[in-house]
Amino acid sequence: MKALRKRALSAIAANREPGFHFAGNFCGVAFHREAGGSKVTLDPGPHCVDSDGQVNWGVTAMVADMALAASIRAGLDPSTRLATVSMSLQFTGAPRVGPMVGRGTAEGFFGGGDSRQGLARVTVECGGKPVAFGHGAFMALEPPPGIALFPLPGPNRPAAAAIPEAELTSEELELLRHVDATLDHGPAKDDFIRHLFGFQPRRTRTGATGTLRNGSHVANRVGHVQGGILMGFAAATAQAALPHNWALAGITSCFVSPGQGAVLRASSRVLHHGLMTSVVQTEITGANRRRILETVTTHSRIVGNRDPESA
Repeated sequence: MKALRKRALSAIAANREPGFHFAGNFCGVAFHREAGGSKVTLDPGPHCVDSDGQVNWGVTAMVADMALAASIRAGLDPSTRLATVSMSLQFTGAPRVGPMVGRGTAEGFFGGGDSRQGLARVTVECGGKPVAFGHGAFMALEPPPGIALFPLPGPNRPAAAAIPEAELTSEELELLRHVDATLDHGPAKDDFIRHLFGFQPRRTRTGATGTLRNGSHVANRVGHVQGGILMGFAAATAQAALPHNWALAGITSCFVSPGQGAVLRASSRVLHHGLMTSVVQTEITGANRRRILETVTTHSRIVGNRDPESA
């Protein structure tokens, strides 16, 4: 637990440098330049894996999202702000265990004027084995007024020294209190990142619901919930709509509006619950019930585990 708190303090210090956000710094995401594409790496540990030992869904989607976006930024100003328009991931079923690598390849820009979109594809590996294949569409946007964006950090950036707590700003202290509250929560001992992000959905009669508190622990540099974390929140809620013996097979997301609002709410509805496959639709809303994300997930029954609800 002390190691996680120390890591959080180091991530808070790194967050003072422009270009990246707390979640990326805390999880240890690193960017590498590669000919013809991008490479994003992550070394898993207690800071980013769930109780089953696999990299958290939100962290996995964040790595994929960043690899896709980085491949598109390679042909633009490195500080360009990219908004995720849509993103899909298909999972191979291989465990998300071992060093994670996301490789993105840009396919070019399509459309014209300010509405043109950059398309890219991605492969995510863990321990050298593919765990997901996907693609995404992104649109270049101007940063919000008064906010300057900077290039993302390279792989050789030295670890930031932890800041003495007496020197933390009020926002940084709030973030540290959230980390401490997570560490003090008993179930978070072997499931830290899921509790830190706030992925705590509950099953309902028709699906599942969940809430996510917005803040520095999940936000990007402009204060919106990071796109990959949004997808992870949707995936976790969709998973909660089904019995434990169903595995996430794929997710397709349409980003409708920025992840704004003090609290975001997810609502999942089971569209199909068959013997071997299921389909779940999930909607995430924010301030004034504004729709933020729409996803459709496919799920497969884990072989050998009979589901009495679909028998």
